[in-house]
Amino acid sequence: MQGLSGTGQPHLPHLSLPVIRAKAVSAKEVDSGNDIYGNPIKRIQYEIKQIKVTGHIGSGGWGMGGPLHQTLTPASAPQMFKGPDQDIEFIYTAPSTAVCGRLLDTGGKKEYLIAGKSEGNGKMHITLCDLVSTWDSLTPTQKKSLNQRYQMGCECKISRCLSIPCFVSSSDECLWTDWAMEKNNVDGRQAKHYACIKRSDGSCAWYRGMAPPKQEFLDIEDP
Repeated sequence: MQGLSGTGQPHLPHLSLPVIRAKAVSAKEVDSGNDIYGNPIKRIQYEIKQIKVTGHIGSGGWGMGGPLHQTLTPASAPQMFKGPDQDIEFIYTAPSTAVCGRLLDTGGKKEYLIAGKSEGNGKMHITLCDLVSTWDSLTPTQKKSLNQRYQMGCECKISRCLSIPCFVSSSDECLWTDWAMEKNNVDGRQAKHYACIKRSDGSCAWYRGMAPPKQEFLDIEDP
């Protein structure tokens, strides 16, 4: 999965990688089978509450047609940007960062954008390699794009540029240059303010802003 900090946007088509907005409300250590030597495998089990959002349903998810009211009441819809129909109730991770575990605040006040691997039955697993960002750290463009913009780039490929010069090999690529241009910064201008979207001719290009792309932009053809 391509994360918000690292390539600018998450790739949305694969439902086995749920992307949710949630709070962790409790944590406990649980047994998760045994290793090859018979020793118990420990994991942290976080009980989570997905953030509920009321609004207008559109093809891109929960629309922004008016002010959105956040609540945890059952009448609202869970904010899952990508994933199975079933709500995620528990997130599992290794017991410490030394073995790639991710630590979440369980005070119930901190909201997260979380991407991980679905384990079915309302469960998912996360590691240090997965996208876990506090909701408040996201820019308005990133929040808007999760509902309406990133899905326009599901057929595009984001290529990492690690040093200058670098080039795309096909028209359906967007070149991610934050790392090369901003001193190894994985959370730079492109990640925060741009989305890679597909245009009418099948090529892909970076688009900046929260407003929908104008038709002139979508109709531009690469030379």
